[in-house]
Parts: sequence; structure tokens; C-alpha cells
Amino acid sequence: MIAKLTIEPRYQETDQMGIIHHSVYPIWYEMGRVQFCEAIGIPFHVIEEKGIRLAMYNMSCRYIKPTVFGQKYTLEVRLIQLSKVRLVFQYQLFNHQYTMVHEGQTELIWLNHDLKPTNVYKTHPDIYERFLAEVTL
Repeated sequence: MIAKLTIEPRYQETDQMGIIHHSVYPIWYEMGRVQFCEAIGIPFHVIEEKGIRLAMYNMSCRYIKPTVFGQKYTLEVRLIQLSKVRLVFQYQLFNHQYTMVHEGQTELIWLNHDLKPTNVYKTHPDIYERFLAEVTL
């Protein structure tokens, strides 16, 4: 499954060169993950209400072309790996010509209410199975 989100950069997200600052992309990634969870029928707040959390473990990205204020972009989010304790999401950002301008990846770990890594398959098999059904390569 690919979740899509339209991104309209805000002026305050730019740097002195008029380009979107590198610190903004992780925020957009989070927006995309929230959209992904909503799209598969498990809103993020429901996951948290069940006493589980997702913590960032690793993040990488590649800046291909500048992104700027005044243009709209499409963020595509895919779940590309899932284990019982971690998830890996891929992000691709496209401009109005549908040229990829940025790509990234995040690895997250399932945590319990004590913020310790947890095997989500054991504690919440329904959530694990729902995410497993959406893994794409």
C-alpha cells in the first residue's frame, strides 16, 4: 500500500536560500506515517491508546533536487519491512512534474508502556497482521 500526502511547504520551513531546510523532512515523514496508519484503518492515536509506541531507531535521506516554498509536492509512504519488533518506512517526495526530488527511510521500534522494545506480534497480533498485510517492496 502506498499512502499519499500533499505537502505545501510553509515559508518558515525555508532557509536563507529559499530552499526547504533539511530539518523539515523528518516532520514530513511523521506526517506521512500518520497518514499511512489512517489509510490502513489503524489511526495513530488508536495504536497509542493500546499502550504501544513507535520510536525512531534510524533515519536516512537523500536530497535529489531542491524543494522550495510556493510549490506543492506529493509524499509517497510505503512500509517496506516489518518484523515483530521493528518497521521500516520508505518516503519519496515528488514535485508537480512527478519527478522525485527527495527520498528517505526510517526504521522504528515498537515499545511498550515502559518504553522497552516489545514483540508486537505477541502483545497485539491484530496490529502486527494489519501492518504485515501492507508491506510493499
